[in-house]
Amino acid sequence: MITSIISKIFGTKNQRELKKLRKIVAHINSLEPNFSSLTDAQLKAKTAHYKERVAQGESLESILPEAFAACREAGKRALNMRHFDVQLIGGIALHRGKIAEMRTGEGKTLVATLALYLNSLSGNGAHLVTVNDYLAKRDAEWMQPLYEALGVTIGIVQHDMDEGARHAAYRSDITYGTNNEFGFDYLRDNMKFNLEDYMQRDLHFAIVDEVDSILIDEARTPLIISGAAEKSSNLYQVANKAVQHLTKDVDYEVDEKARSVHMNDSGTDKVEKALNMDNLYAPENTLILHHVTQALRANALFKRDVEYVVRENEVMIVDEFTGRILPGRRYSDGLHQALEAKENVKIERENQTLAAITLQNYFRMYTKLSGMTGTAVTDAEEFHRIYKLDVLVIPTNVPIARIDEPDAIFLNKEDKFEAIIEDIIASTEKGQPVLVGTIAVETSEYIGYLLSQRGIKHEILNAKQHAREADIVEHAGEKGSITIATNMAGRGTDIKLAPGVREAGGLRIIGTERHESRRIDNQLRGRAGRQGDPGSSKFYISLEDDLIRIFSGDRLKNIMIRVGMVAGERIEHPMVSNSIAGAQERVEKHQFEGRKHILEYDDVLNQQRKVIYGYRRDILEGEEHTKQIIDEIIFDVISYFANLYTPHKNPRKEDVAQFVSALSKMTGIEEEELGKGLSHISKQSLVTHFSQLLTETYTQRRSQIERDIIMDAEKWTLLELVDQHWKIHLQVLDSLKEGINLRGYAQKNPLLEYKKESFDTFTKMMNAIKYDTVERVFRFQPEHFSRSNIESIEQEREKELAQALESGGDETSGTQPVQRSQKKVGRNDPCPCGSGKKYKQCCGKR
Repeated sequence: MITSIISKIFGTKNQRELKKLRKIVAHINSLEPNFSSLTDAQLKAKTAHYKERVAQGESLESILPEAFAACREAGKRALNMRHFDVQLIGGIALHRGKIAEMRTGEGKTLVATLALYLNSLSGNGAHLVTVNDYLAKRDAEWMQPLYEALGVTIGIVQHDMDEGARHAAYRSDITYGTNNEFGFDYLRDNMKFNLEDYMQRDLHFAIVDEVDSILIDEARTPLIISGAAEKSSNLYQVANKAVQHLTKDVDYEVDEKARSVHMNDSGTDKVEKALNMDNLYAPENTLILHHVTQALRANALFKRDVEYVVRENEVMIVDEFTGRILPGRRYSDGLHQALEAKENVKIERENQTLAAITLQNYFRMYTKLSGMTGTAVTDAEEFHRIYKLDVLVIPTNVPIARIDEPDAIFLNKEDKFEAIIEDIIASTEKGQPVLVGTIAVETSEYIGYLLSQRGIKHEILNAKQHAREADIVEHAGEKGSITIATNMAGRGTDIKLAPGVREAGGLRIIGTERHESRRIDNQLRGRAGRQGDPGSSKFYISLEDDLIRIFSGDRLKNIMIRVGMVAGERIEHPMVSNSIAGAQERVEKHQFEGRKHILEYDDVLNQQRKVIYGYRRDILEGEEHTKQIIDEIIFDVISYFANLYTPHKNPRKEDVAQFVSALSKMTGIEEEELGKGLSHISKQSLVTHFSQLLTETYTQRRSQIERDIIMDAEKWTLLELVDQHWKIHLQVLDSLKEGINLRGYAQKNPLLEYKKESFDTFTKMMNAIKYDTVERVFRFQPEHFSRSNIESIEQEREKELAQALESGGDETSGTQPVQRSQKKVGRNDPCPCGSGKKYKQCCGKR
């Protein structure tokens, strides 16, 4: 109550914000005469002038009034569309990183041009993100004359574009595209082998159209690029066969303390002979060497019924502390597959994730993010908590004339549908066009069937008729037309009224049931009453509808029967409407928790993703970067070995001997050579001495190989190791995530357990990359390098990448967004809908 009183005195926060922005709008309006007097050439020249000012350090905020005035003038000349004052307010909100809630028909497409133009002046690019290719192309081409009048370049990213056109689109001042294409291009870029092949620049500024659809409704579905791993699976078996006949202490040595195994020259010769190859350590054989190493570890270090057991044709890990099986857990770095090959059971994960990201984490990488939609206030809390985005409700240009009638409630569906048909007939007899909104395709077709039974002409717009969408929508505002549509007509659909319809009452909206989300209902209502047009809306509800049945059970229906409601009777009562609104709110909160849960897990991976992608980019920067990276890796490995083998500040002689032996096995340098001139030294000086020794040794060896070839050899070796280990790491985390919730039964927090284990796994992966790097580079031999050798590696990797990116769109091998399959629900399990009932008593009835 106190809040209400304060709001009446001082105005709401939204009203106070609008009051401030109107002062800026007044400034923009005062500039209009000056810009109207400019020639077309002078108007276009303003863009170069603004870019120069920004380059010299002037802020975009200070240029905003002039830039908006220029954009408004371009709209008048090129499109015969002048930005309204409320549209200027929307543009300011977008520029300042807010969500602009604007009603249907208020011209969001035109509003976006203001913030896009202003932010493009920085030279870093500005993105307009929308839900499908059709809207991206339509809006970009529609606004193109405005941008051309300002001398601004515009690009459109489409699904079927070739690499050249896509690259050019991203280099434009302003780029239109879909959330999927932007997200997948980010993943694709971070799988490429040359910086010049990257599509995207740094993510600077984006406006997300239909922001609630993209950042909320689609947020639970990750973008995943996955590829077939038949080659990898086959290599596990080949590698296992190659190492099975090696003998301990003859062909390889085991370090029990480090839990590592090292092949000597004898073992290497035998493996090369078994695999029919000349040099196991050549750069092109990195993948094969990885499989051989893991196969040797599986056979030499891991014992069946000790570290693992085989049950039901599956390798299962045994907890070393409790002796219990760890369900859903897999060893990292390809070791689990190596054990499966050793035990001759099915090698799992023949299709593996190559790259993945949620839309939530992708869009949070933009320096500045904003959005626009007709329905955002109901999810304002989620926008703020997840994306730090505040919602500003923009007033309409003219008052809304639509009449939203109370819900009509019936006991059963039959009575509800009968009333809907009567409403449709009555509305069309008055000359009103009618849009009937349904949740499911089957409902839309059922209403179509009922109308056909009465000989009433109508159109159905659902997923089966999507190809005719534009034609159906074009005629949906004509006198007496009837359009039955699923939710696809509730967003981004602008139904324009034909002459004579306004006098008949405008567009009639009929909702056949309430959606789980209030936003979807509001979007449907928003199809009517655009730009002050008349219109009306009404929802018809049955107490047998899914929303009420699942979340209120039979309680509400029994109450209504007890108070005397009978079949065929309708009521319009606030109590029922409030009950439905409460059910919707509970669903929204439940779904928010689900999205937040997914994000919490992806945040863990996101930090690791940034490290790996940054690491790849450093590798691609050039010779100095790769040599510097290798020098740093040598230091890190030496430091790790020092901590592992020399735990004391002043190492014992036997500890130093172990240290030197481990270095010798890793680098192939004789122990005598490594230990030459080495006397009693501290742990710190040990690290300094050997880091310098190995760095100088590698530099000397490196100089014996042609400069261009060694640069490429280093680059490909590092990329092979990083990419291979990262793919396996993603696979391990997928497995970890699938079984982590079982920790809850042991009174452990699954998220904390996931964070801990994923961090440990990531640390081990990074150590493995560094160890393997040192092992590889110290086995570079000049005679094994040639330009044709390097080119064959490049061609093979490019081919593998192309196959991964061009694969189909299913769950295991696609570049389309996928939803991970859920565990099958048993008949006696709790129903996933949250009703508290068993599945067989609830949704299982359907």
